[in-house]
Amino acid sequence: MRFVELIEKKRDKQELSAEEIRFWVEQYVAGEIPDYQVSALLMAIVLNGMTANETTSLTMAMMNSGDVYDLSAIAGIKVDKHSTGGVGDKTSLVLGPMVAAAGAKVAKMSGRGLGHTGGTIDKLESIPGFNVELTQADFIRQVNEIGLAIIGQTADLVPADKKLYALRDVTGTVPAIPLIASSIMSKKLAAGSDAILLDVKYGDGAFMHTPQRAIALAEAMIAIGNGMGRNTHAIISDMNEPLGNAIGNALEVKEAIDTLHGHGPEDFTELVLEAGAILLMQAKCANSIEEAKEKLKETIVSGSAFEKFVAFVQAQGGDVDFVRHPEKLPQATYVTELQATHNGWIAGVKAMKLGTLAMELGAGRATKEDKIDPSVGLIINKKVGQPVNRGESLVTIHHARPLDPTWMDELNSAFEIVATPTTRQALIYAKL
Repeated sequence: MRFVELIEKKRDKQELSAEEIRFWVEQYVAGEIPDYQVSALLMAIVLNGMTANETTSLTMAMMNSGDVYDLSAIAGIKVDKHSTGGVGDKTSLVLGPMVAAAGAKVAKMSGRGLGHTGGTIDKLESIPGFNVELTQADFIRQVNEIGLAIIGQTADLVPADKKLYALRDVTGTVPAIPLIASSIMSKKLAAGSDAILLDVKYGDGAFMHTPQRAIALAEAMIAIGNGMGRNTHAIISDMNEPLGNAIGNALEVKEAIDTLHGHGPEDFTELVLEAGAILLMQAKCANSIEEAKEKLKETIVSGSAFEKFVAFVQAQGGDVDFVRHPEKLPQATYVTELQATHNGWIAGVKAMKLGTLAMELGAGRATKEDKIDPSVGLIINKKVGQPVNRGESLVTIHHARPLDPTWMDELNSAFEIVATPTTRQALIYAKL
Protein backbone atom coordinates (compact mmCIF):
# COMPACT_ATOMS: atom_id res chain seq x y z
CA MET A 1 0.00 0.00 0.00
CA ARG A 2 1.36 3.43 -1.01
CA PHE A 3 0.41 6.32 1.26
CA VAL A 4 0.12 8.75 -1.65
CA GLU A 5 -2.87 6.71 -2.83
CA LEU A 6 -4.67 7.50 0.44
CA ILE A 7 -3.99 11.20 -0.04
CA GLU A 8 -5.36 11.03 -3.59
CA LYS A 9 -8.50 9.16 -2.48
CA LYS A 10 -9.34 11.72 0.19
CA ARG A 11 -8.45 14.58 -2.19
CA ASP A 12 -11.04 13.14 -4.57
CA LYS A 13 -13.66 12.82 -1.76
CA GLN A 14 -13.54 9.03 -1.64
CA GLU A 15 -13.93 6.96 1.52
CA LEU A 16 -10.87 5.37 3.11
CA SER A 17 -11.24 1.78 4.29
CA ALA A 18 -10.61 0.67 7.87
CA GLU A 19 -7.50 -1.15 6.62
CA GLU A 20 -6.15 2.00 4.94
CA ILE A 21 -6.73 4.10 8.05
CA ARG A 22 -5.08 1.47 10.27
CA PHE A 23 -2.09 1.43 7.89
CA TRP A 24 -1.85 5.24 8.09
CA VAL A 25 -1.90 5.38 11.88
CA GLU A 26 0.38 2.41 12.51
CA GLN A 27 2.99 3.47 9.98
CA TYR A 28 2.98 7.10 11.10
CA VAL A 29 3.49 6.15 14.77
CA ALA A 30 6.30 3.85 13.65
CA GLY A 31 7.98 6.75 11.84
CA GLU A 32 7.56 5.21 8.39
CA ILE A 33 5.44 8.01 6.90
CA PRO A 34 6.84 11.58 6.75
CA ASP A 35 5.06 14.56 8.28
CA TYR A 36 4.62 16.26 4.91
CA GLN A 37 2.52 13.41 3.55
CA VAL A 38 0.37 13.12 6.68
CA SER A 39 -0.11 16.91 6.59
CA ALA A 40 -1.47 16.61 3.05
CA LEU A 41 -3.95 13.93 4.13
CA LEU A 42 -5.04 15.96 7.17
CA MET A 43 -5.72 19.01 4.99
CA ALA A 44 -7.75 16.87 2.59
CA ILE A 45 -9.82 15.71 5.59
CA VAL A 46 -10.34 19.31 6.75
CA LEU A 47 -11.57 20.24 3.27
CA ASN A 48 -13.58 17.12 2.40
CA GLY A 49 -14.57 15.60 5.74
CA MET A 50 -14.85 11.96 6.76
CA THR A 51 -17.78 9.56 6.86
CA ALA A 52 -19.03 8.14 10.16
CA ASN A 53 -17.33 4.81 9.30
CA GLU A 54 -14.02 6.57 8.60
CA THR A 55 -14.21 8.52 11.85
CA THR A 56 -14.89 5.36 13.85
CA SER A 57 -12.05 3.53 12.09
CA LEU A 58 -9.66 6.41 12.82
CA THR A 59 -10.72 6.42 16.49
CA MET A 60 -10.15 2.66 16.81
CA ALA A 61 -6.76 2.82 15.10
CA MET A 62 -5.66 5.65 17.37
CA MET A 63 -7.02 3.93 20.49
CA ASN A 64 -5.10 0.76 19.66
CA SER A 65 -1.83 2.62 18.98
CA GLY A 66 -0.86 2.26 22.65
CA ASP A 67 -2.08 0.99 26.00
CA VAL A 68 -5.79 0.25 26.47
CA TYR A 69 -6.87 0.08 30.10
CA ASP A 70 -8.86 -2.95 31.24
CA LEU A 71 -11.01 -1.83 34.17
CA SER A 72 -13.06 -5.01 34.48
CA ALA A 73 -11.53 -5.58 37.93
CA ILE A 74 -13.45 -2.54 39.18
CA ALA A 75 -16.85 -3.56 40.51
CA GLY A 76 -19.87 -1.87 38.98
CA ILE A 77 -20.28 0.58 36.12
CA LYS A 78 -17.30 2.89 35.63
CA VAL A 79 -18.16 6.44 34.54
CA ASP A 80 -15.99 9.18 33.06
CA LYS A 81 -16.61 12.77 32.03
CA HIS A 82 -14.79 14.85 29.46
CA SER A 83 -14.99 18.59 28.84
CA THR A 84 -13.86 20.14 25.58
CA GLY A 85 -12.24 22.88 27.65
CA GLY A 86 -12.95 26.40 28.68
CA VAL A 87 -12.05 29.20 31.03
CA GLY A 88 -12.50 28.48 34.73
CA ASP A 89 -13.56 24.87 34.10
CA LYS A 90 -12.79 23.05 37.35
CA THR A 91 -15.81 20.74 37.02
CA SER A 92 -14.04 17.42 37.62
CA LEU A 93 -12.78 18.56 41.04
CA VAL A 94 -16.37 18.77 42.29
CA LEU A 95 -18.19 16.37 40.00
CA GLY A 96 -15.95 13.39 40.80
CA PRO A 97 -16.35 13.52 44.61
CA MET A 98 -20.11 14.23 44.42
CA VAL A 99 -20.82 11.37 42.04
CA ALA A 100 -18.55 8.98 43.95
CA ALA A 101 -20.20 9.95 47.25
CA ALA A 102 -23.57 9.12 45.64
CA GLY A 103 -22.39 5.59 44.84
CA ALA A 104 -20.86 5.67 41.34
CA LYS A 105 -17.35 4.61 40.35
CA VAL A 106 -15.37 7.44 38.72
CA ALA A 107 -12.22 6.30 36.89
CA LYS A 108 -10.77 9.31 35.13
CA MET A 109 -7.68 10.25 33.17
CA SER A 110 -7.14 13.96 32.68
CA GLY A 111 -4.64 16.14 30.87
CA ARG A 112 -2.52 19.18 31.49
CA GLY A 113 -3.43 22.53 30.08
CA LEU A 114 -1.85 24.25 27.10
CA GLY A 115 -3.25 27.74 26.80
CA HIS A 116 -5.19 30.00 29.12
CA THR A 117 -5.25 28.03 32.38
CA GLY A 118 -4.06 24.67 33.63
CA GLY A 119 -5.83 21.39 33.07
CA THR A 120 -7.38 19.27 35.82
CA ILE A 121 -3.99 17.71 36.59
CA ASP A 122 -2.31 21.11 36.98
CA LYS A 123 -5.06 22.23 39.35
CA LEU A 124 -4.75 19.13 41.51
CA GLU A 125 -0.99 19.62 41.68
CA SER A 126 -1.66 22.94 43.44
CA ILE A 127 -2.19 20.68 46.47
CA PRO A 128 1.27 19.82 47.86
CA GLY A 129 2.21 16.18 47.43
CA PHE A 130 -0.64 15.26 45.09
CA ASN A 131 0.47 12.40 42.83
CA VAL A 132 -1.09 12.10 39.38
CA GLU A 133 0.95 9.06 38.34
CA LEU A 134 -0.53 5.79 39.56
CA THR A 135 0.12 2.32 38.20
CA GLN A 136 -2.85 0.67 36.56
CA ALA A 137 -3.11 -1.70 39.56
CA ASP A 138 -3.13 1.21 42.03
CA PHE A 139 -5.63 3.11 39.90
CA ILE A 140 -8.02 0.14 39.91
CA ARG A 141 -7.54 -0.50 43.63
CA GLN A 142 -8.26 3.14 44.51
CA VAL A 143 -11.47 3.26 42.47
CA ASN A 144 -12.61 0.03 44.12
CA GLU A 145 -11.81 1.35 47.59
CA ILE A 146 -13.07 4.96 47.49
CA GLY A 147 -14.91 5.20 44.18
CA LEU A 148 -12.70 7.88 42.64
CA ALA A 149 -9.29 8.32 41.03
CA ILE A 150 -8.02 11.01 38.65
CA ILE A 151 -4.63 10.50 37.04
CA GLY A 152 -2.60 11.98 34.22
CA GLN A 153 -2.57 10.41 30.81
CA THR A 154 0.38 8.04 30.47
CA ALA A 155 2.94 8.39 27.71
CA ASP A 156 1.79 5.05 26.28
CA LEU A 157 -1.89 6.02 26.05
CA VAL A 158 -2.87 6.82 22.45
CA PRO A 159 0.60 7.87 21.19
CA ALA A 160 -0.96 8.37 17.73
CA ASP A 161 -2.97 11.29 19.06
CA LYS A 162 0.10 13.00 20.49
CA LYS A 163 1.87 12.84 17.12
CA LEU A 164 -1.16 13.78 15.05
CA TYR A 165 -2.24 16.64 17.29
CA ALA A 166 1.23 18.16 17.31
CA LEU A 167 1.19 18.05 13.51
CA ARG A 168 -2.37 19.44 13.25
CA ASP A 169 -1.42 22.29 15.56
CA VAL A 170 1.27 23.58 13.18
CA THR A 171 -0.42 22.85 9.86
CA GLY A 172 -3.78 24.61 10.29
CA THR A 173 -5.68 21.31 10.46
CA VAL A 174 -7.14 21.43 13.97
CA PRO A 175 -10.73 22.54 13.15
CA ALA A 176 -12.22 19.40 11.64
CA ILE A 177 -14.96 17.58 13.55
CA PRO A 178 -13.83 14.04 12.55
CA LEU A 179 -10.28 14.80 13.73
CA ILE A 180 -11.44 16.42 16.98
CA ALA A 181 -13.93 13.63 17.70
CA SER A 182 -11.41 10.83 17.08
CA SER A 183 -8.78 12.61 19.17
CA ILE A 184 -11.07 12.92 22.19
CA MET A 185 -12.82 9.59 21.92
CA SER A 186 -9.68 7.52 21.30
CA LYS A 187 -8.39 8.66 24.71
CA LYS A 188 -11.72 8.20 26.48
CA LEU A 189 -12.14 4.70 25.05
CA ALA A 190 -8.55 3.70 25.84
CA ALA A 191 -9.10 4.82 29.45
CA GLY A 192 -11.56 1.97 29.84
CA SER A 193 -14.76 3.40 31.39
CA ASP A 194 -18.17 1.90 30.61
CA ALA A 195 -20.05 5.20 30.37
CA ILE A 196 -18.89 8.60 29.13
CA LEU A 197 -20.42 12.04 29.56
CA LEU A 198 -19.17 14.77 27.23
CA ASP A 199 -19.46 18.43 28.18
CA VAL A 200 -19.11 20.17 24.83
CA LYS A 201 -18.61 23.91 25.20
CA TYR A 202 -19.50 26.65 22.75
CA GLY A 203 -18.93 30.39 22.67
CA ASP A 204 -16.14 32.94 22.99
CA GLY A 205 -14.04 30.83 25.36
CA ALA A 206 -14.55 27.51 23.58
CA PHE A 207 -13.15 25.80 20.51
CA MET A 208 -16.64 25.54 18.99
CA HIS A 209 -18.00 29.08 18.66
CA THR A 210 -21.66 28.21 17.99
CA PRO A 211 -24.03 25.75 19.67
CA GLN A 212 -24.73 24.19 16.27
CA ARG A 213 -21.05 23.31 15.81
CA ALA A 214 -20.90 22.00 19.37
CA ILE A 215 -23.91 19.77 18.71
CA ALA A 216 -22.32 18.43 15.52
CA LEU A 217 -19.16 17.52 17.44
CA ALA A 218 -21.15 15.96 20.27
CA GLU A 219 -23.22 13.87 17.87
CA ALA A 220 -20.07 12.58 16.16
CA MET A 221 -18.54 11.57 19.51
CA ILE A 222 -21.77 9.97 20.78
CA ALA A 223 -21.96 7.87 17.61
CA ILE A 224 -18.38 6.68 18.14
CA GLY A 225 -18.90 5.89 21.83
CA ASN A 226 -22.20 4.08 21.42
CA GLY A 227 -20.83 2.24 18.41
CA MET A 228 -18.01 0.94 20.62
CA GLY A 229 -20.45 -0.26 23.25
CA ARG A 230 -19.97 2.65 25.67
CA ASN A 231 -23.01 4.46 27.04
CA THR A 232 -22.26 7.97 25.78
CA HIS A 233 -24.19 11.18 26.43
CA ALA A 234 -23.43 14.88 26.05
CA ILE A 235 -24.44 18.26 27.34
CA ILE A 236 -23.91 21.43 25.34
CA SER A 237 -22.94 24.30 27.64
CA ASP A 238 -22.21 28.00 27.25
CA MET A 239 -18.65 29.33 27.50
CA ASN A 240 -19.20 32.92 26.43
CA GLU A 241 -18.15 33.93 29.93
CA PRO A 242 -15.93 32.03 32.39
CA LEU A 243 -17.45 29.16 34.36
CA GLY A 244 -17.73 30.16 38.01
CA ASN A 245 -15.66 33.05 39.29
CA ALA A 246 -12.11 31.70 39.62
CA ILE A 247 -9.53 31.47 36.83
CA GLY A 248 -6.19 30.01 37.91
CA ASN A 249 -5.07 26.79 39.52
CA ALA A 250 -5.05 27.18 43.32
CA LEU A 251 -7.88 29.72 43.02
CA GLU A 252 -10.00 27.15 41.18
CA VAL A 253 -9.20 24.48 43.79
CA LYS A 254 -10.44 26.90 46.47
CA GLU A 255 -13.63 27.53 44.49
CA ALA A 256 -14.13 23.78 44.07
CA ILE A 257 -13.80 23.31 47.84
CA ASP A 258 -16.30 26.14 48.44
CA THR A 259 -18.71 24.40 46.05
CA LEU A 260 -18.33 21.08 47.88
CA HIS A 261 -19.33 22.97 51.03
CA GLY A 262 -22.43 24.34 49.26
CA HIS A 263 -21.11 27.85 48.69
CA GLY A 264 -20.13 27.69 45.03
CA PRO A 265 -21.06 30.10 42.22
CA GLU A 266 -24.57 29.62 40.85
CA ASP A 267 -23.57 28.70 37.29
CA PHE A 268 -20.85 26.27 38.35
CA THR A 269 -23.16 24.57 40.86
CA GLU A 270 -25.83 24.25 38.16
CA LEU A 271 -23.41 22.56 35.78
CA VAL A 272 -22.10 19.99 38.28
CA LEU A 273 -25.65 19.07 39.31
CA GLU A 274 -26.79 18.66 35.69
CA ALA A 275 -23.72 16.66 34.68
CA GLY A 276 -23.66 14.64 37.90
CA ALA A 277 -27.31 13.64 37.51
CA ILE A 278 -26.62 12.22 34.05
CA LEU A 279 -23.58 10.32 35.34
CA LEU A 280 -25.62 8.79 38.17
CA MET A 281 -28.24 7.67 35.66
CA GLN A 282 -25.52 6.16 33.46
CA ALA A 283 -24.11 4.36 36.53
CA LYS A 284 -27.63 3.10 37.40
CA CYS A 285 -27.41 4.80 40.81
CA ALA A 286 -30.70 6.65 40.31
CA ASN A 287 -34.01 6.02 38.55
CA SER A 288 -34.64 9.57 37.38
CA ILE A 289 -32.79 12.85 36.86
CA GLU A 290 -34.79 14.37 39.73
CA GLU A 291 -33.78 11.58 42.11
CA ALA A 292 -30.17 11.87 40.97
CA LYS A 293 -30.08 15.61 41.66
CA GLU A 294 -31.51 15.08 45.14
CA LYS A 295 -28.82 12.48 45.86
CA LEU A 296 -26.13 14.89 44.72
CA LYS A 297 -27.51 17.74 46.80
CA GLU A 298 -27.55 15.43 49.82
CA THR A 299 -23.83 14.72 49.38
CA ILE A 300 -23.23 18.46 49.81
CA VAL A 301 -25.59 18.91 52.77
CA SER A 302 -24.23 15.84 54.59
CA GLY A 303 -20.61 16.72 53.87
CA SER A 304 -19.98 13.34 52.24
CA ALA A 305 -18.88 14.90 48.92
CA PHE A 306 -16.24 17.02 50.66
CA GLU A 307 -15.05 14.05 52.72
CA LYS A 308 -14.81 12.02 49.51
CA PHE A 309 -12.60 14.77 48.07
CA VAL A 310 -10.43 14.60 51.20
CA ALA A 311 -10.15 10.81 50.92
CA PHE A 312 -9.29 11.11 47.22
CA VAL A 313 -6.54 13.68 47.86
CA GLN A 314 -5.13 11.62 50.71
CA ALA A 315 -5.15 8.41 48.63
CA GLN A 316 -3.05 10.16 45.98
CA GLY A 317 -0.49 11.56 48.40
CA GLY A 318 -1.84 15.10 48.77
CA ASP A 319 -1.59 17.00 52.04
CA VAL A 320 -5.22 17.13 53.22
CA ASP A 321 -4.40 20.00 55.61
CA PHE A 322 -4.41 22.23 52.49
CA VAL A 323 -7.89 20.92 51.62
CA ARG A 324 -9.34 21.39 55.08
CA HIS A 325 -7.66 24.80 55.29
CA PRO A 326 -7.60 26.09 51.68
CA GLU A 327 -6.17 29.43 52.80
CA LYS A 328 -2.87 27.51 53.02
CA LEU A 329 -2.87 26.83 49.27
CA PRO A 330 -0.34 28.85 47.21
CA GLN A 331 -1.01 32.59 47.43
CA ALA A 332 0.19 35.29 45.05
CA THR A 333 2.58 38.04 46.14
CA TYR A 334 0.20 40.82 45.06
CA VAL A 335 -3.59 41.24 45.03
CA THR A 336 -5.07 44.12 43.00
CA GLU A 337 -8.67 45.15 42.30
CA LEU A 338 -9.89 46.38 38.92
CA GLN A 339 -12.70 48.83 39.62
CA ALA A 340 -15.60 49.77 37.37
CA THR A 341 -15.32 53.29 35.95
CA HIS A 342 -19.09 53.84 35.61
CA ASN A 343 -22.49 52.49 36.64
CA GLY A 344 -24.48 50.02 34.58
CA TRP A 345 -25.12 46.34 33.96
CA ILE A 346 -22.69 43.67 32.80
CA ALA A 347 -23.57 42.71 29.22
CA GLY A 348 -20.46 40.67 28.40
CA VAL A 349 -17.46 39.04 30.08
CA LYS A 350 -15.03 37.90 27.38
CA ALA A 351 -13.93 34.44 28.43
CA MET A 352 -11.05 33.93 26.01
CA LYS A 353 -9.54 37.34 26.68
CA LEU A 354 -9.66 36.71 30.45
CA GLY A 355 -8.16 33.26 29.97
CA THR A 356 -5.33 34.64 27.86
CA LEU A 357 -4.64 37.41 30.37
CA ALA A 358 -4.56 34.84 33.18
CA MET A 359 -2.05 32.82 31.15
CA GLU A 360 0.14 35.91 30.86
CA LEU A 361 0.13 36.13 34.66
CA GLY A 362 1.50 32.57 34.76
CA ALA A 363 -1.75 30.60 35.27
CA GLY A 364 -1.36 28.74 31.96
CA ARG A 365 1.19 27.70 29.36
CA ALA A 366 1.93 29.36 26.04
CA THR A 367 4.31 26.45 25.26
CA LYS A 368 4.65 22.94 26.69
CA GLU A 369 7.87 23.97 28.42
CA ASP A 370 6.30 26.82 30.41
CA LYS A 371 5.93 26.34 34.15
CA ILE A 372 2.63 27.21 35.80
CA ASP A 373 2.48 29.41 38.89
CA PRO A 374 -0.38 27.85 40.89
CA SER A 375 -0.93 31.01 42.97
CA VAL A 376 -1.82 33.50 40.24
CA GLY A 377 -5.07 34.18 38.43
CA LEU A 378 -8.32 36.13 38.48
CA ILE A 379 -11.49 36.18 40.55
CA ILE A 380 -14.40 37.53 38.53
CA ASN A 381 -16.63 39.62 40.82
CA LYS A 382 -19.25 40.72 38.28
CA LYS A 383 -20.87 38.49 35.67
CA VAL A 384 -23.40 38.92 32.89
CA GLY A 385 -26.77 40.20 34.10
CA GLN A 386 -25.45 41.77 37.31
CA PRO A 387 -25.57 45.50 38.09
CA VAL A 388 -22.33 47.33 38.85
CA ASN A 389 -21.59 50.71 40.41
CA ARG A 390 -18.64 52.95 39.75
CA GLY A 391 -15.80 51.97 42.08
CA GLU A 392 -17.00 48.38 42.61
CA SER A 393 -14.51 45.62 41.87
CA LEU A 394 -14.97 43.87 38.52
CA VAL A 395 -12.14 41.42 39.09
CA THR A 396 -9.55 40.63 41.76
CA ILE A 397 -6.11 40.02 40.28
CA HIS A 398 -3.68 37.65 42.01
CA HIS A 399 -0.23 38.27 40.54
CA ALA A 400 3.44 37.56 41.19
CA ARG A 401 4.90 40.75 39.70
CA PRO A 402 3.76 44.35 39.18
CA LEU A 403 1.13 44.77 36.48
CA ASP A 404 1.79 46.46 33.17
CA PRO A 405 -0.69 49.31 32.44
CA THR A 406 -1.34 47.89 28.96
CA TRP A 407 -2.26 44.54 30.50
CA MET A 408 -4.68 46.33 32.84
CA ASP A 409 -6.28 48.12 29.88
CA GLU A 410 -6.80 44.77 28.18
CA LEU A 411 -8.36 43.37 31.34
CA ASN A 412 -10.76 46.31 31.56
CA SER A 413 -11.81 45.81 27.94
CA ALA A 414 -12.94 42.24 28.76
CA PHE A 415 -15.99 43.66 30.57
CA GLU A 416 -18.86 45.21 28.61
CA ILE A 417 -20.97 47.54 30.74
CA VAL A 418 -24.23 48.96 29.33
CA ALA A 419 -26.81 51.43 30.60
CA THR A 420 -29.85 49.10 30.59
CA PRO A 421 -30.50 45.85 32.49
CA THR A 422 -29.20 42.63 30.91
CA THR A 423 -29.85 38.91 31.39
CA ARG A 424 -27.56 35.90 31.24
CA GLN A 425 -28.39 33.26 28.65
CA ALA A 426 -29.05 29.68 29.75
CA LEU A 427 -25.94 27.77 30.79
CA ILE A 428 -27.16 24.44 29.34
CA TYR A 429 -28.14 24.71 25.69
CA ALA A 430 -29.01 21.05 25.08
CA LYS A 431 -28.64 17.50 26.38
CA LEU A 432 -27.97 14.70 23.92
